[in-house]
Amino acid sequence: MLESLAVRDIVLIRKLDLELAQGLSALTGETGAGKSIILDALGLALGSRGDRGLVRTGAEQGAVTAVFRVPDDHPVRPLLEEQGLEAGPELVVRRLLGADGRSRAFVNDQAVGLNLLRQIGDALVEVHGQFDQQGLLSPASHRRLLDAFGGLDAEVAAVRAAHGAREAARARAEDLRQAVDTAEREIAYLQHRERELADLAPEPGEEETLAERRSRLQHRGKLVETLTEAAQALGATGGAVEKLALAQRRVERIAALDGALVEPCTLALERAVTETAEAEQALQVALTALGDEDESLERIEERLFALRAASRKHRVTVDELPGVLEATRAELARIDRAAGDLEATEREVGRAEASYRAAAAALTEARGTAAGALARAVEAELAPLKLERARFRVGILPLAVAEQGADGAERVQFEVATNPGQPFGPLTKLASGGELSRFMLALKVVLARLDSAGTLVFDEVDSGIGGATAAAVGERLARLGDERQVLVVTHAPQVAARAHHHLRVAKAVEGEQVSVEVEELSAEARLEEIARMLAGAAVTEAARAAAASLMRQER
Repeated sequence: MLESLAVRDIVLIRKLDLELAQGLSALTGETGAGKSIILDALGLALGSRGDRGLVRTGAEQGAVTAVFRVPDDHPVRPLLEEQGLEAGPELVVRRLLGADGRSRAFVNDQAVGLNLLRQIGDALVEVHGQFDQQGLLSPASHRRLLDAFGGLDAEVAAVRAAHGAREAARARAEDLRQAVDTAEREIAYLQHRERELADLAPEPGEEETLAERRSRLQHRGKLVETLTEAAQALGATGGAVEKLALAQRRVERIAALDGALVEPCTLALERAVTETAEAEQALQVALTALGDEDESLERIEERLFALRAASRKHRVTVDELPGVLEATRAELARIDRAAGDLEATEREVGRAEASYRAAAAALTEARGTAAGALARAVEAELAPLKLERARFRVGILPLAVAEQGADGAERVQFEVATNPGQPFGPLTKLASGGELSRFMLALKVVLARLDSAGTLVFDEVDSGIGGATAAAVGERLARLGDERQVLVVTHAPQVAARAHHHLRVAKAVEGEQVSVEVEELSAEARLEEIARMLAGAAVTEAARAAAASLMRQER
């Protein structure tokens, strides 16, 4: 709710401080008194375009401050929190406009951009002028309003959940499809690589083993010759074994004479004989091993060449080739699984599509029911507003399959036919300015409980009407005022008589300066103002009597 509006140096307003209350407040005054300037100032605070022409002549800057009382559950609070703005019970919106056309905006004394200010303003106040009912005229809002009117939260949530599940399944299927397409382009290469490496059958550490065997084969002759000479040095006639045996026998003879003397020699010779025999045996084993080698040097070198060629081809070491083979087999297995996963996911997409279709069909049916109820409720408001020949309907227009999404399978459009036999069409194309205002009022009365904006502003919604029709407009504005704060700029006494609060706007002349002033009227002053609205320039006793009667009737 708008609690107060302070205006400084805007057009003809030098200083204006308005305290506003809940209910219907009527702003009246002579034509040109400055009522529209007050609305322009409010619009400036809510983020409308600032023009240097709005700054009062001679002033360096104009300023508008609007103070709102915001409930804890108001939709503007998440917006403020998202932007890091503090939000207490009161929300203070301030706009400064310099004579050079530059402006600054503040919310609770924190600087904000105009886009954010407009979003905040749209959440707080809804303005309905004779040619400025964009909120209800915009088809973008009609689907949301119909759903809210019909209480279709559950159906809408079901469609959005089904749409989200369908899109997620489609995304998974697309990812898998791309993976399979990529794999199909690579699978021939992968299969070739797997066959090639499987045929090669590389083993860890094989390169080092083969290198050692090649080196041995390359030096086989020299090794045999050298080992043979060593074996002969040990075991041939006159060799080390024979000489050690001779030395051992001679020491044993001495041991018979004096064992203690030669005991160390005896023990050392025993060890030498044993180890020499072991060495001779080892030489024979080595010679035998060399004699058993049946590999050819050519075959080993061919194997080494094949392994090293494969390592260069795959840009890895020879020892990493077994890992490449395993990775290739794993990738081929993954491709096989991906094809199966794609089939399963495509079945999932089909199920998700069916769920979405079912949820969308249920929402379409519910919207059709709600559309009929909304049309009947609005048409019930038209006859008292002197639109008895007009018809209203809610068009449910199917969308192409490609356009159907989280909001369902149709778009919604409020349509009207203002005369019998005339085809239905959008409000903006078939209604005149005055008719449009009254259509908007009828819609607002029916949809009032759905609006988040705590303040509604109507600018001359009674234009071009009078009598019983104006009374009907006033009655509906008063009904709106029972639920929320409503400000109406009016020239109709029947509307003003319905107001809970009455503000009179007038021009005041001080020397050569003209300014706009606003006064909240007492009961007596209200009577005089309504009499003026009835009679014109000269207020007569008859006009006063008529005003008193009108005020009594309207109560």
